[in-house]
Amino acid sequence: MHGHGGYDSDFSDDEHCGESNKRKKRTVEDDLLLKKPFQKEKHGKVAHKQVAAELLDREEAKNRRFHLIAMDAYQRHTKFVNDYILYYGGKKEDFRRLGENDKTDMDVIRENHRFLWNEEDEMDMNWEKKLAKKYYDKLFKEYCIADLSRYKENKFGFRWRVEKEVISGKGQFFCGNKCCEEKEDLKSWEVNFGYIEHGEKRNALVKLRLCQECSFKLNFHHRRKEVKSKRKDKSKKDHEESSHKKSRSSSVEETSQKKAKGHSSSKKSENSVNRNSDEDEGTSESELWKGPLPETDEKSQ
Repeated sequence: MHGHGGYDSDFSDDEHCGESNKRKKRTVEDDLLLKKPFQKEKHGKVAHKQVAAELLDREEAKNRRFHLIAMDAYQRHTKFVNDYILYYGGKKEDFRRLGENDKTDMDVIRENHRFLWNEEDEMDMNWEKKLAKKYYDKLFKEYCIADLSRYKENKFGFRWRVEKEVISGKGQFFCGNKCCEEKEDLKSWEVNFGYIEHGEKRNALVKLRLCQECSFKLNFHHRRKEVKSKRKDKSKKDHEESSHKKSRSSSVEETSQKKAKGHSSSKKSENSVNRNSDEDEGTSESELWKGPLPETDEKSQ
């Protein structure tokens, strides 16, 4: 007997069991329908060891990534080296790189630099030649800086000027010798510079300005061509032309004065003649009005 008001049935337990099973099925089906493809399975009980290990690995990876990002390149490199030695063994000396073959930008420019670039030199351009050409384009190629230390051997070194030297006036307003700072009595010289570059002999016509002492060193074996400024030549020509014009003007003035004297004398003579003629005319007119005209006897043949 069940204590529910004295009511008892043989089918009551079966009905309750059937309803609970249906509810379970419905909840399972609903869960399957509402489950998202990226949703993880629910563990009602204690998590499996594999799942816990995966979660721990993920957290450690996040922390490791965060620490690596916070490091700079050198610290990261040393950490990797220490980890490698820790796991695989070895010495730190094995990881020290040799700097014998290292090259800086200046080393690359020195190897590929050219005094003058031709169209043939710009045919096959790699990054090293491009770097040297970029440096060459920044140079100022009006005057040269000279090295005259070996002038007795007739050997000279020339290079183009950089921006700092152009601003300071080195090579143009100061002596172009790299060891001289003289700025008075400078002369311009034109030199046919012959040099060997990358196994090829070349020539270039360069200009430089030197003081008297450095000019003597440059012309120690034979005299080079001196370049005179056009302004000085023009001033000389102008001076000569002005003196020539002055001499001309003085000669013209003398001739004009002589002519003026001649004109004045001729005018005086003309005036005197005119006066005489006027006087004659005046006398003749006065005589006409005194009396009748004198009769002139016309003689026959």
